[in-house]
Amino acid sequence: MTPDTKTNNFVSEVLRVIELLSKKRSGVQDFSWLNKYNPATQGVDENAEDALADHLLLDSPEMAVPSRQSIAKGHTPIAARESVIRYQMAMKEDDYTYTQTLRVFIGTWNVNGQPPTVSLVEWLASDPEPPDIYAVGFQELDLSKEAFLFMDTPREEEWKQAVIAALHPKAQYHKVSLVRLVGMMLLVFVQKHHMAYVRSVASETVGTGIMGKMGNKGGVSVRMELHNTSICFVNSHLAAHVEEFERRNQDFHDICARTSFTMFLPPKGIKDHDQVYWLGDLNYRITELDPRVVKEFVEQRNYRPVLEYDQLRQQHRQKTVFAGYTEGEITFRPTYKYDPGSDEWDSSEKNRAPAWCDRILWRGEGMKQLTYRSHPQLRISDHKPVSAIFMSDVRVIDAVKYRKIHEDVMKKLDKLENEFLPQVMVDNTEVIFDTLRFLEPQTKELIIANTGQVPVQFEFIKKLDDPNYCKEWLNIEPYTGFIMPGEKCDIRLEVYVDKKSACKMNSGQDKLYDILVLHLDGGKDIFITVTGSYERSCFGSSIEALVHMNVPVREIPAGKIIELENCKGDAGPPYMVPKEVWYLVDHLYRHALKTQHLFENPGLHNELIQIRNWLDTSPNESLPGSVHSVAEALLLLLESTSEPIIPYNLHNVCLSASSNYLQCKQIVMQLPDHSKNVFLYLCFFLQELLSHSSDNQLDGKTLATLFGGIFIREPPRSRNPSSARTKSNQQEADRKKANFVYHFLVNDTSELVMGCS
Repeated sequence: MTPDTKTNNFVSEVLRVIELLSKKRSGVQDFSWLNKYNPATQGVDENAEDALADHLLLDSPEMAVPSRQSIAKGHTPIAARESVIRYQMAMKEDDYTYTQTLRVFIGTWNVNGQPPTVSLVEWLASDPEPPDIYAVGFQELDLSKEAFLFMDTPREEEWKQAVIAALHPKAQYHKVSLVRLVGMMLLVFVQKHHMAYVRSVASETVGTGIMGKMGNKGGVSVRMELHNTSICFVNSHLAAHVEEFERRNQDFHDICARTSFTMFLPPKGIKDHDQVYWLGDLNYRITELDPRVVKEFVEQRNYRPVLEYDQLRQQHRQKTVFAGYTEGEITFRPTYKYDPGSDEWDSSEKNRAPAWCDRILWRGEGMKQLTYRSHPQLRISDHKPVSAIFMSDVRVIDAVKYRKIHEDVMKKLDKLENEFLPQVMVDNTEVIFDTLRFLEPQTKELIIANTGQVPVQFEFIKKLDDPNYCKEWLNIEPYTGFIMPGEKCDIRLEVYVDKKSACKMNSGQDKLYDILVLHLDGGKDIFITVTGSYERSCFGSSIEALVHMNVPVREIPAGKIIELENCKGDAGPPYMVPKEVWYLVDHLYRHALKTQHLFENPGLHNELIQIRNWLDTSPNESLPGSVHSVAEALLLLLESTSEPIIPYNLHNVCLSASSNYLQCKQIVMQLPDHSKNVFLYLCFFLQELLSHSSDNQLDGKTLATLFGGIFIREPPRSRNPSSARTKSNQQEADRKKANFVYHFLVNDTSELVMGCS
């Protein structure tokens, strides 16, 4: 490893352990006699030549050692010394490792909800040589509502067994990991004799459906380390429909940004791996070319002119998606869309143009693709499976060479003492952000430069009695690191006001102000202030405050908003429901009753920002954005309130009563007037949506599940990791919430309105 970001991250993780161990030391010895070796000491003594010799040796980039000051303070050197040894060994890794080439099989298939009624041998074991590693991804494993809403599906086990039965017969395999999100599933296997060298296995899921909750689209990932090489596999199912290439791009970036393997400190993302394989139904289509022309070229096996119109190729060339990734040459027929059970193109009214929806890309060094192909003989789906074979170089440690180099490092380290304190310069100790708004992140850069002559470990640490080193609306990357002399580290400060933070800002419980403590190991602390002003929004306001706002929120002084949020002052007569809720529902009522998949398809982030601005200012022009963005804005508004529509203190009561409609009605009638009005108003709107289900293809279970999680939110204490629900308990709670709301969607609730104030 050369001195770069990866090396710095490695050393940062090692040095984090040092501080924990150094805090456990007992007793402090007197090392004041070392002061005479300090180059800053006035005068010259008989040891000057020795000090100068050590000084010159320390300037060598070959050796980094613990600071003399930390030794003098008793921090010693067992933990610090070990970290330096590991750092030096990492720098010399090329001298004690060799390359071993492994065969990697990557496969992807959108199975269109079908069970595994055919053998997968033709797909998974069609080559004479067995792979060392299998990564097999599926999409649309189960299209049932149960899988979509509750994550349960028997298809997981069926397809897993089908894969196991079809693995190459010339080798024995061990399952490393299985991860699934709704219909996306990823299985990773390695040959059994490699398992002893597999470690740090982790998996992650990211849903990119509406509000990031729905897992019908998104990605699942598995990472592992094999010998000395880190590998990440990503299986994704991106947004559908020909014209939605920008949404597909957005899905890709969301998966990259939100995939975080938290077993590491700091957490690792997809990009933080030596080798990455990305597979799945990416859904990029052929545009600007008539379907008939596409089919003619395909029948002639003349794929090049068709691929010129392939959205993924176009977007990849523009570096708007998959930047840094490589895809092999495509020499096989498009994999979508076929009539299931045949090799015939789509014969439906839509007459979709054939497209290469199913793709495999990769990034990293030491990776060579041997084959890239489809398997048209498997006909049960409207997609054809795709596979690729790679030869992958992994780094293996030579134990004999490792021991020798380790001994050399130890001998050199034994001769050295650190003569200098860590010294850094920070380019700005007062970071001021521009006006911040809900859901609009802002970023500032901070530079920490090592101006001393020894390596510096830094970390942002907690202040006294504070639970974290920074406020929850602030993110610091990296928050810890290791800087060599003469080098610098760029720190990224991102402020993002989410739902929770917005509630605290509106109520006056928090403000955009924080003091960061930059701690230097063995050196002084540096204090950095972060400030900014927050423009309050209806998002993050309580329902009780909203019903008393008779003008847009930006026209109300901040002090008045705080009074409304805390139920103080003269509020005046309230609206029946917040005007912002009415605006959104009324727009959907007039424009979207027959829109398909409303509340299932996500909106666009830029449109959500436009809608937020419109609600906060209420200009004369019409409400902006697509109906899908308006629908998501409604859900986001309801979920951002400090207290849900059904207050937290009734959470368990609602779950207990969810099977009894009469009890549910009694609970609703006991709600505060403003909450009851909003609940019934929205239920009537959802009933109206369901009356047009033949057009919009919505059903009561889907709407009840989605709105149940918003009407009846988990109390804050339940989100504490120490009291987190198990997966099965959480699924049962979600079912009960859905049942509670479902009663009001399928029954006549007019008598409840009669009882409203």
